[in-house]
Amino acid sequence: MSDDSGVPAPGAERPRPQFGEYATPEEQRARIQRPEVTEALEAGVAPQPERESPAAAKAPVALAAPATGGARVDRIVTFGLLFYGLFSVVTTIVQLLNFPEYAERGAQMLGVTATFTNLSAGYVWGAAASLVYGVGWLLTAVFTWRRLRRGRIAFWVPLVGFVATALVAGVCVTMALVGDAQFMSAILDSVPN
Repeated sequence: MSDDSGVPAPGAERPRPQFGEYATPEEQRARIQRPEVTEALEAGVAPQPERESPAAAKAPVALAAPATGGARVDRIVTFGLLFYGLFSVVTTIVQLLNFPEYAERGAQMLGVTATFTNLSAGYVWGAAASLVYGVGWLLTAVFTWRRLRRGRIAFWVPLVGFVATALVAGVCVTMALVGDAQFMSAILDSVPN
């Protein structure tokens, strides 16, 4: 029991601590994440206030701790890009595996009637481009997943992965097209001077 002053009566049990009064120094260090403060208090010295570096003082708070809503939007956009990329990669792989038809359809979109005749090179380079697209998407997905697990912004990873993969696959497609002189001649002849 206690009187009106809040002081416990002699023989009365002390009230249970509510704010960590009985915490050990180790528990205090773990909770405050600033061991130098606990060490200073144990030595009987007033702790120094935490100083910010000039860069930290100028940094906007929003960059230091991303908002939960922003992280949610990043995840939605990232997964949307990955799923769109997967759909695009699968449909492109199917088209590239029949490279002569793929090349002729591309020529038709340019308004040119041309027949792709270098079939062996077309199938080899088409398969290589397909492999590049598949591996590129897998690497992009793995790298994206790792960034998301670490809580980092990741929407840019599928975009960069697409650009890098498309450049390498484009080289493969170009190699196949350049390997057919008649086809390239028909394409180049249709270009206005």
